[in-house]
Amino acid sequence: MRRHGGGRPGREGAMDVRTVLLLALAALVLLAVARAFSTPLKVLLKVGLNTLLGLAALLLVNATTAFTGLHLGVNLFNGLVVGVLGIPGLVLLLLVQWVVT
Repeated sequence: MRRHGGGRPGREGAMDVRTVLLLALAALVLLAVARAFSTPLKVLLKVGLNTLLGLAALLLVNATTAFTGLHLGVNLFNGLVVGVLGIPGLVLLLLVQWVVT
């Protein structure tokens, strides 16, 4: 009597091994793709967080200008410096302004 699924008798075990190997290979490929995309995503999230914190600090500096006398313009250059470097970038911009003026 033939089993359901046809094929040659005695090949059922080989098909199971092949299926398991293909599933394992697919899982490894999926893991590699997920890992390849997770690193840039983490970097992007970190830069985004630094940008938000830097922007908040830049706005805080400008909001307290009357009390501190410190003022930094919100422009593309300052935004890039503060976005990439975060709070240390803001301190760097303040030091540059202090030295130049």
